[in-house]
Amino acid sequence: MSSTDQFKGWTKPGPRLSTEPQPVAGVTLDAISGHFRIYQLRDGHRFSTDDILTAWYGTAWAPSVERALDLGSGIGTVAMVAAWRLPGAQFTTVEAQEVSVALARKSAIYNQLINRFDIRQGDFRDAGILGVDELFDLVLGSPPYFPLGTGIEGDHPQKIACRFEVRGNVKDYCKVACEHLAPGGVFALIFPQQDDQARRVAEGAKENGLTIVRQRPVRLREQDDPLLCLHLMARSADLPEWIRDSTWKEPDLIIRTKEGAIHPEYSAIKMSFGFPP
Repeated sequence: MSSTDQFKGWTKPGPRLSTEPQPVAGVTLDAISGHFRIYQLRDGHRFSTDDILTAWYGTAWAPSVERALDLGSGIGTVAMVAAWRLPGAQFTTVEAQEVSVALARKSAIYNQLINRFDIRQGDFRDAGILGVDELFDLVLGSPPYFPLGTGIEGDHPQKIACRFEVRGNVKDYCKVACEHLAPGGVFALIFPQQDDQARRVAEGAKENGLTIVRQRPVRLREQDDPLLCLHLMARSADLPEWIRDSTWKEPDLIIRTKEGAIHPEYSAIKMSFGFPP
Protein backbone atom coordinates (compact mmCIF):
# COMPACT_ATOMS: atom_id res chain seq x y z
CA MET A 1 0.00 0.00 0.00
CA SER A 2 1.50 3.31 -1.07
CA SER A 3 1.41 6.60 0.85
CA THR A 4 -1.19 7.89 -1.63
CA ASP A 5 -3.62 5.22 -0.38
CA GLN A 6 -3.87 6.86 3.03
CA PHE A 7 -4.89 10.25 4.40
CA LYS A 8 -4.34 10.97 8.11
CA GLY A 9 -4.81 7.32 9.03
CA TRP A 10 -7.81 6.71 6.74
CA THR A 11 -7.30 4.26 3.89
CA LYS A 12 -8.84 5.33 0.59
CA PRO A 13 -11.23 2.78 -0.91
CA GLY A 14 -12.10 2.30 -4.55
CA PRO A 15 -10.13 2.00 -7.78
CA ARG A 16 -6.63 3.41 -8.05
CA LEU A 17 -5.98 5.71 -11.00
CA SER A 18 -3.01 5.87 -13.35
CA THR A 19 -3.87 9.30 -14.80
CA GLU A 20 -1.30 12.04 -14.31
CA PRO A 21 -2.63 15.46 -13.21
CA GLN A 22 -2.64 18.20 -15.84
CA PRO A 23 -1.86 21.54 -14.16
CA VAL A 24 -3.97 24.45 -15.36
CA ALA A 25 -3.50 28.08 -14.34
CA GLY A 26 -6.22 29.25 -11.96
CA VAL A 27 -7.57 25.72 -11.53
CA THR A 28 -7.15 23.27 -8.65
CA LEU A 29 -7.43 19.47 -8.67
CA ASP A 30 -9.07 18.34 -5.44
CA ALA A 31 -10.00 15.04 -3.79
CA ILE A 32 -13.66 14.10 -4.16
CA SER A 33 -14.21 10.32 -3.70
CA GLY A 34 -11.51 7.77 -2.95
CA HIS A 35 -8.86 8.36 -5.60
CA PHE A 36 -11.22 10.44 -7.74
CA ARG A 37 -10.37 14.13 -8.05
CA ILE A 38 -12.17 17.13 -9.52
CA TYR A 39 -10.95 20.19 -11.43
CA GLN A 40 -12.44 23.47 -10.23
CA LEU A 41 -11.66 27.15 -10.62
CA ARG A 42 -9.64 28.57 -7.77
CA ASP A 43 -11.84 31.69 -7.63
CA GLY A 44 -15.05 30.35 -9.19
CA HIS A 45 -17.76 27.94 -8.11
CA ARG A 46 -16.41 25.09 -6.00
CA PHE A 47 -18.14 21.93 -4.86
CA SER A 48 -20.08 22.05 -1.61
CA THR A 49 -21.69 19.83 1.01
CA ASP A 50 -24.97 20.25 -0.91
CA ASP A 51 -23.53 18.50 -3.96
CA ILE A 52 -21.99 15.67 -1.98
CA LEU A 53 -25.19 15.02 -0.02
CA THR A 54 -27.27 14.90 -3.22
CA ALA A 55 -25.04 12.20 -4.69
CA TRP A 56 -25.00 10.23 -1.43
CA TYR A 57 -28.76 10.38 -0.89
CA GLY A 58 -29.67 9.43 -4.43
CA THR A 59 -27.27 6.52 -4.63
CA ALA A 60 -28.24 5.36 -1.12
CA TRP A 61 -31.93 5.01 -1.97
CA ALA A 62 -32.12 4.24 -5.68
CA PRO A 63 -33.33 0.64 -6.01
CA SER A 64 -31.24 -0.20 -9.11
CA VAL A 65 -29.22 2.01 -11.48
CA GLU A 66 -27.98 1.28 -14.98
CA ARG A 67 -28.41 4.84 -16.31
CA ALA A 68 -28.26 8.09 -14.32
CA LEU A 69 -28.93 11.73 -15.24
CA ASP A 70 -27.53 14.81 -13.50
CA LEU A 71 -29.48 18.00 -14.25
CA GLY A 72 -27.65 21.33 -14.06
CA SER A 73 -24.51 19.34 -13.42
CA GLY A 74 -22.04 22.21 -12.99
CA ILE A 75 -18.45 21.02 -12.73
CA GLY A 76 -19.64 17.43 -12.37
CA THR A 77 -19.38 16.93 -8.61
CA VAL A 78 -22.70 15.13 -8.08
CA ALA A 79 -22.29 12.83 -11.06
CA MET A 80 -18.70 11.92 -10.24
CA VAL A 81 -19.43 11.04 -6.62
CA ALA A 82 -22.42 9.01 -7.80
CA ALA A 83 -20.28 7.30 -10.45
CA TRP A 84 -17.74 6.32 -7.79
CA ARG A 85 -20.56 4.72 -5.76
CA LEU A 86 -22.23 3.11 -8.81
CA PRO A 87 -19.34 1.65 -10.82
CA GLY A 88 -21.62 -0.15 -13.29
CA ALA A 89 -23.81 2.84 -14.23
CA GLN A 90 -23.67 5.10 -17.29
CA PHE A 91 -24.13 8.85 -16.72
CA THR A 92 -25.58 11.70 -18.74
CA THR A 93 -24.96 15.23 -17.47
CA VAL A 94 -26.45 18.51 -18.72
CA GLU A 95 -24.92 21.89 -17.90
CA ALA A 96 -25.32 25.28 -19.58
CA GLN A 97 -22.07 27.02 -18.58
CA GLU A 98 -19.22 26.34 -20.98
CA VAL A 99 -16.52 26.81 -18.35
CA SER A 100 -18.15 24.25 -16.05
CA VAL A 101 -18.60 21.73 -18.86
CA ALA A 102 -14.92 22.03 -19.79
CA LEU A 103 -13.88 21.36 -16.20
CA ALA A 104 -16.24 18.39 -15.93
CA ARG A 105 -14.73 16.86 -19.06
CA LYS A 106 -11.21 17.25 -17.67
CA SER A 107 -12.29 15.58 -14.43
CA ALA A 108 -13.99 12.72 -16.29
CA ILE A 109 -10.77 12.07 -18.20
CA TYR A 110 -8.65 12.23 -15.05
CA ASN A 111 -10.98 9.82 -13.22
CA GLN A 112 -11.06 7.45 -16.21
CA LEU A 113 -14.82 7.93 -16.53
CA ILE A 114 -14.94 9.31 -20.06
CA ASN A 115 -16.39 6.06 -21.47
CA ARG A 116 -19.16 6.13 -18.87
CA PHE A 117 -20.05 9.82 -19.19
CA ASP A 118 -22.07 11.68 -21.82
CA ILE A 119 -21.42 15.33 -20.92
CA ARG A 120 -23.78 17.71 -22.72
CA GLN A 121 -23.71 21.50 -22.82
CA GLY A 122 -27.06 23.26 -22.88
CA ASP A 123 -30.18 24.21 -20.94
CA PHE A 124 -31.93 21.01 -19.87
CA ARG A 125 -35.31 22.69 -20.48
CA ASP A 126 -34.59 23.02 -24.20
CA ALA A 127 -36.14 20.59 -26.65
CA GLY A 128 -33.59 18.17 -28.04
CA ILE A 129 -31.00 18.34 -25.25
CA LEU A 130 -32.56 15.11 -23.93
CA GLY A 131 -34.37 12.76 -26.28
CA VAL A 132 -37.98 11.97 -25.43
CA ASP A 133 -37.07 8.28 -25.26
CA GLU A 134 -34.10 8.77 -22.93
CA LEU A 135 -35.03 7.32 -19.55
CA PHE A 136 -32.95 7.04 -16.39
CA ASP A 137 -33.17 4.93 -13.24
CA LEU A 138 -31.77 7.78 -11.16
CA VAL A 139 -32.03 11.53 -11.72
CA LEU A 140 -29.99 13.89 -9.54
CA GLY A 141 -30.40 17.62 -8.99
CA SER A 142 -28.71 20.27 -6.86
CA PRO A 143 -30.49 23.34 -8.28
CA PRO A 144 -29.84 27.02 -7.63
CA TYR A 145 -31.84 28.08 -4.60
CA PHE A 146 -32.83 31.70 -5.11
CA PRO A 147 -34.74 33.77 -7.70
CA LEU A 148 -32.70 36.52 -9.33
CA GLY A 149 -32.79 39.77 -7.40
CA THR A 150 -33.35 38.17 -3.98
CA GLY A 151 -29.76 38.37 -2.72
CA ILE A 152 -26.15 39.30 -3.37
CA GLU A 153 -25.30 37.47 -6.55
CA GLY A 154 -21.53 37.17 -6.10
CA ASP A 155 -18.37 38.26 -7.84
CA HIS A 156 -18.01 35.52 -10.47
CA PRO A 157 -20.48 34.65 -13.29
CA GLN A 158 -20.01 30.93 -12.71
CA LYS A 159 -21.06 31.35 -9.07
CA ILE A 160 -24.16 33.39 -9.94
CA ALA A 161 -25.74 30.66 -12.08
CA CYS A 162 -25.03 28.06 -9.42
CA ARG A 163 -26.79 30.06 -6.67
CA PHE A 164 -29.52 31.97 -8.50
CA GLU A 165 -32.24 30.85 -10.92
CA VAL A 166 -30.71 32.17 -14.14
CA ARG A 167 -32.09 29.22 -16.16
CA GLY A 168 -35.15 27.71 -14.53
CA ASN A 169 -36.10 26.78 -10.99
CA VAL A 170 -36.84 23.80 -8.81
CA LYS A 171 -40.15 23.17 -10.59
CA ASP A 172 -38.29 22.86 -13.90
CA TYR A 173 -36.02 20.26 -12.31
CA CYS A 174 -39.08 18.31 -11.17
CA LYS A 175 -40.70 18.53 -14.60
CA VAL A 176 -37.70 17.29 -16.55
CA ALA A 177 -36.89 14.63 -13.96
CA CYS A 178 -40.41 13.19 -14.18
CA GLU A 179 -40.33 13.21 -17.98
CA HIS A 180 -37.12 11.17 -18.02
CA LEU A 181 -37.56 8.74 -15.13
CA ALA A 182 -37.50 5.11 -16.15
CA PRO A 183 -40.28 2.96 -14.68
CA GLY A 184 -39.63 2.65 -10.95
CA GLY A 185 -36.83 5.23 -11.08
CA VAL A 186 -36.17 7.91 -8.46
CA PHE A 187 -35.19 11.57 -8.38
CA ALA A 188 -32.93 12.94 -5.61
CA LEU A 189 -32.96 16.68 -4.92
CA ILE A 190 -31.55 19.05 -2.29
CA PHE A 191 -33.16 22.41 -1.50
CA PRO A 192 -33.46 24.88 1.40
CA GLN A 193 -35.79 23.85 4.23
CA GLN A 194 -37.33 27.25 5.07
CA ASP A 195 -41.14 27.28 4.77
CA ASP A 196 -41.40 29.09 1.44
CA GLN A 197 -38.66 27.00 -0.14
CA ALA A 198 -40.15 23.75 1.17
CA ARG A 199 -43.47 24.83 -0.36
CA ARG A 200 -41.82 25.35 -3.75
CA VAL A 201 -40.46 21.79 -3.70
CA ALA A 202 -43.81 20.32 -2.65
CA GLU A 203 -45.61 22.24 -5.40
CA GLY A 204 -43.00 21.29 -7.99
CA ALA A 205 -43.40 17.62 -7.14
CA LYS A 206 -47.21 17.64 -7.11
CA GLU A 207 -47.60 19.70 -10.29
CA ASN A 208 -45.37 17.30 -12.18
CA GLY A 209 -46.78 13.99 -10.98
CA LEU A 210 -44.11 13.18 -8.40
CA THR A 211 -44.41 11.90 -4.84
CA ILE A 212 -41.80 12.81 -2.23
CA VAL A 213 -41.26 9.31 -0.87
CA ARG A 214 -38.77 10.28 1.79
CA GLN A 215 -36.97 13.39 2.97
CA ARG A 216 -34.23 14.24 5.42
CA PRO A 217 -33.65 17.72 6.89
CA VAL A 218 -30.01 18.77 7.24
CA ARG A 219 -28.60 20.82 10.10
CA LEU A 220 -25.19 22.29 9.35
CA ARG A 221 -24.71 22.78 13.11
CA GLU A 222 -26.42 20.75 15.82
CA GLN A 223 -27.79 23.80 17.65
CA ASP A 224 -29.31 25.37 14.52
CA ASP A 225 -32.59 24.73 12.73
CA PRO A 226 -32.37 22.65 9.53
CA LEU A 227 -31.10 24.77 6.65
CA LEU A 228 -31.43 22.22 3.84
CA CYS A 229 -33.52 19.18 3.05
CA LEU A 230 -32.84 16.09 0.95
CA HIS A 231 -35.79 14.73 -1.03
CA LEU A 232 -36.24 11.41 -2.79
CA MET A 233 -39.10 11.40 -5.29
CA ALA A 234 -40.76 8.84 -7.52
CA ARG A 235 -43.35 9.16 -10.24
CA SER A 236 -46.71 8.96 -8.46
CA ALA A 237 -48.13 6.67 -11.13
CA ASP A 238 -45.43 4.10 -10.27
CA LEU A 239 -46.61 3.87 -6.66
CA PRO A 240 -49.61 2.26 -4.93
CA GLU A 241 -52.37 4.78 -4.27
CA TRP A 242 -52.01 4.61 -0.48
CA ILE A 243 -48.44 5.94 -0.58
CA ARG A 244 -48.90 8.71 -3.16
CA ASP A 245 -49.69 11.32 -0.51
CA SER A 246 -47.28 9.96 2.09
CA THR A 247 -43.72 11.06 2.86
CA TRP A 248 -41.40 9.26 5.27
CA LYS A 249 -39.64 12.00 7.26
CA GLU A 250 -36.27 10.91 8.52
CA PRO A 251 -34.43 12.29 11.58
CA ASP A 252 -32.36 15.40 10.95
CA LEU A 253 -28.89 14.82 9.57
CA ILE A 254 -26.37 16.83 11.60
CA ILE A 255 -23.11 17.89 9.94
CA ARG A 256 -21.29 19.39 12.97
CA THR A 257 -21.82 19.00 16.70
CA LYS A 258 -22.32 21.88 19.14
CA GLU A 259 -18.57 21.76 19.80
CA GLY A 260 -17.79 22.16 16.10
CA ALA A 261 -16.60 18.60 15.44
CA ILE A 262 -17.84 16.48 12.55
CA HIS A 263 -20.92 14.60 13.78
CA PRO A 264 -20.28 10.84 14.14
CA GLU A 265 -23.04 9.91 11.69
CA TYR A 266 -21.74 12.35 9.08
CA SER A 267 -18.24 10.90 9.53
CA ALA A 268 -19.67 7.50 8.65
CA ILE A 269 -21.56 8.97 5.69
CA LYS A 270 -18.40 10.67 4.41
CA MET A 271 -16.59 7.33 4.36
CA SER A 272 -19.47 5.83 2.37
CA PHE A 273 -18.72 8.19 -0.54
CA GLY A 274 -14.95 7.81 -0.28
CA PHE A 275 -14.09 10.92 1.72
CA PRO A 276 -12.02 11.16 4.94
CA PRO A 277 -14.14 11.03 8.11
